[in-house]
Formats: sequence, C-alpha cells, structure tokens
Amino acid sequence: MTTATAGGADAVPPADKRPPGRSERPDPTSPSRSVTGTRKIIATLFLLPALVLLGALVVYPIVYSVYRSFFDQAGTGFAGLDNYKALFTDDTIRTAVKNNAIWVVFAPTISTALGLIFAVLTERIRWGTAFKLIVFMPMAISMLAAGIIFRLVYDQAPERGVANAVWVGVHDTFVESAGYPKAHPLPVHPLKAGGGGSFVTKAPVRAGVPVRLPLVGVAPAKMPTDAEPAKAAPTESGKVTGTAWLDFTKGGGGKPNVVDAKELGLKGLKVEAVKDGKVVGSATAAADGTFTLPASAEGALLRLPASNFREPYNGVDWLGPSLVTPGIIGSYVWMWAGFAMVLIAAGLAGLPRELLEAARVDGANEWQVFRRITVPLLAPVLAVVLVTLMINVLKIFDLVFIIAPGSSQDDANVLALQLYRSSFGTDADLGIGSAIAVLLLLLVIPVMIFNIRRIRKEGRR
Repeated sequence: MTTATAGGADAVPPADKRPPGRSERPDPTSPSRSVTGTRKIIATLFLLPALVLLGALVVYPIVYSVYRSFFDQAGTGFAGLDNYKALFTDDTIRTAVKNNAIWVVFAPTISTALGLIFAVLTERIRWGTAFKLIVFMPMAISMLAAGIIFRLVYDQAPERGVANAVWVGVHDTFVESAGYPKAHPLPVHPLKAGGGGSFVTKAPVRAGVPVRLPLVGVAPAKMPTDAEPAKAAPTESGKVTGTAWLDFTKGGGGKPNVVDAKELGLKGLKVEAVKDGKVVGSATAAADGTFTLPASAEGALLRLPASNFREPYNGVDWLGPSLVTPGIIGSYVWMWAGFAMVLIAAGLAGLPRELLEAARVDGANEWQVFRRITVPLLAPVLAVVLVTLMINVLKIFDLVFIIAPGSSQDDANVLALQLYRSSFGTDADLGIGSAIAVLLLLLVIPVMIFNIRRIRKEGRR
C-alpha cells in the first residue's frame, strides 16, 4: 500500500509550514485592536496628552465657571440663581444681550450676502481674481488693527474721519454751508444783536450814504481764499451801498469802524433790508466786501441773517449712542465679507455647469438661474459660512472694545465685553462674570448642535 502524496488534493500544510510571504490577517473583531489594526492601548497613549490638555483648558474652566456662577462676588456665599436673574434685570447686561441679538441677525447675514454677490459677479470678469484678493485682504489684518483703522474712519472731525469727510462733502454739494460761524460785531460797531443769531444796524440806512458793516471773530486762516482787501463802497444815487469786512488787522495797527488796507472783505455775506418786519431788498457781498441794495432799502434797517453765522455742518456722529453698533457691524462686514466670498466661490466652482446651461437654454434669465438653481445648490456652503460667522459674532469683543468710545461703550456693549468688564477691575464680580460666560456657552451650543447635525447629514450622502 502506498501513502497519499504530499501534493494530494486533501493535503493541508502544517500551521508552522505555511508559504513564505503570507502572514496571518488580524481579526478586526479582536478587542485588543481597532478597525485599522492599531492596538487601542497605543492609540489611547497617543491621545492622552491631547485629552489632558482638553480637560485642563476646556472642560475644567467650563465646570468651574458653572460652579462659580452660583456664588456671590466674594465667592464665599452661595447666591443661587441671583447672578442669572441679574442678567435679565440689570440694564447694562440687558443692553449687551440686545446688541448680541442684533449682531447675530445682521452681521453674518450681510457678510454672507455680500460674499455671495461678490463670488457670483467676479466669476465672469477677467480681473475677478484681483478683486477677490483685495476683498479678502482685510482678513490678514488683526481685529486690533481693524479697530484702530475704523476708529479713525468714524472720527467726528471731517478732516480726520473718512466717513464724515465723504458725508460732509456730499451734504455741502447740495446745501450751502455758512461762511462765518463765529463772526460778531464789537460794541463800538454800528451793529447789534437782532435775535435768533442775526445782527441788525442800530439806525436806518439812507440812499447815497455808504454803510459800514464791520465784524470780528473770524480767524484770518478761516477766511475764503479768494477774499480780497476790503474797499469803501462807492456812492450811487438812489441806492444803498456798503461794505462788510473783517475789522481786524493782522499784526495790529488798524482802527475800528475804518476800512484799513490789510483788512479783507467778507465775501458771500448776505445782507437784507428790513422794513416793518418785511424784507424789501437783499444783496450778497462781493470779494472786496462791497454790496448794493435797491432804492426800496431807503430808511430800512440792514440785517445780517443768522444763516451767515450758523455752525458748519459737521457730519454724522457715527460713534454716538444711536449709530455706534451699526458702525461697528460695518467694520466687521468689511473684514469678513472676503472670508465668505472665498468659501462661496469655492463652492460655486464645483457646481455642475450643465444644469446652469440647461436652464438658460430653457429660457431662464440670469436672475431666475441665480435664485432657483445657484442658491439652492450652494445651500450647504452658505450654511457653513452663516453658522461659522454666527459663532464668531457671539464672542465678538475686540472691535467693540476698541472702536466704541467711552461715552458710548455702554450703548455698544456686547456679552463678551460685559464679561470682561464684570470679571476684571476694581469692582469685579466673578459671580456675574461666570454667569455671563455660561450664558454665552448656552447660546453657542444650539448653533454647534445644528452644525454637527449638518456635517453628519452631509457625511451620509
């Protein structure tokens, strides 16, 4: 009898004599290994430093803040929910909550809308990349630098603040500004106060007798650049003539009520002749200060209207109580619209072009394509941008702290700024500060849950 050969069909090599190069595959269900074959104990050791840091820098502060929020200012007495009640009864904190709501509603929405508009419009122009670079550039600037920039932009003085310089320029284009806001007569002058900021002559005027209307109180540097040396008005039969000038000689030496050679005419000054409360004639002083009134001015009092002396238009108080929050939101949009534009442009580049072209072939105009196809397809990207900016504005601090002046900082207050003000300083109340921190955490959690669900939903597709 012969035995079965080693190469028989039923032959099985011993376990210790398997062919070289064929190792035993790990069992993925083994409790000591993960799905990737990595031992769980090794993975845990690598993650342990990160977990320790996460616990020390995130978990512990959160737990301690919740704990501290139930104690009083000194931290020795249990306050219960008193600190949380203060969040909704203290006027300063309620203003911060209201302003945070304004920030969450408007800042992310405007930034995302502008980013969408920029991304769509720059897709069709040759210099779109350069435009995107310029719009995105503010993102490279820190919040501190941006705050300083916009503190100057919103400066009340038009010679420093860009916003007011533009606003005043537009205003003065349509509304004539006053020329001599601080001009006034001296007691020895033939003028007296006429009420409402105007000035009138002390005696009626006569035709053929030149009238002198001297004023002081205008700095020579503030005089019109085209003003000429004042001249005595000529005599005209049947008419009232006169001179309005700055009765001030630079360097001294001039005489009151006398037109001296170095004194300038008050160009553009309006003069009215008034009889029985009615204006019977008016004139405007020339560059040398001379003016002529018709014969109807005979026996009238000359009046310099208050419009000659009103304060010049100084623009808008951008950092005042009513506009400080919209102004700061504008600076935030300036910084973050570029961020929104870049993300949306990346999503726009991945849209299936055949759908857009098919809609155009079917007769849809560009607005319909944008509203019914582009925006719905970009909805996931728009959600990412919107949620990211919402989380960002909930903890806005730098811009508000730097841009808002001390006089209106309470009106621009937000929760993060109030958290800082309540937690530091001589009157610090860590109980209130901790309660504000917990409130901020509670406001962020719903947004984060929405974001996590959205990410999981996208992952299942």
